[in-house]
Amino acid sequence: MATVKNILIPVHRKLDEKEANSILEKFSLSDKLKLPKIKIKDSALVEMDVEVGNIIEITRHSFAGVSKYYRVVIE
Repeated sequence: MATVKNILIPVHRKLDEKEANSILEKFSLSDKLKLPKIKIKDSALVEMDVEVGNIIEITRHSFAGVSKYYRVVIE
């Protein structure tokens, strides 16, 4: 899996099915479409093998520490 190498773009990673289900359960979501969205043509996803409906984990580093965010891929 290729990732975009740019210090301004946080690390994006596609979750496998087990990880995706775990995230939905953790946040008590009945449907992944309740997550915030990210478009499949987003520049951070260009070199990744993603499909509509995949869940993406975004890891951001700051002075406060590391934060993880989750997005569902849409058209």
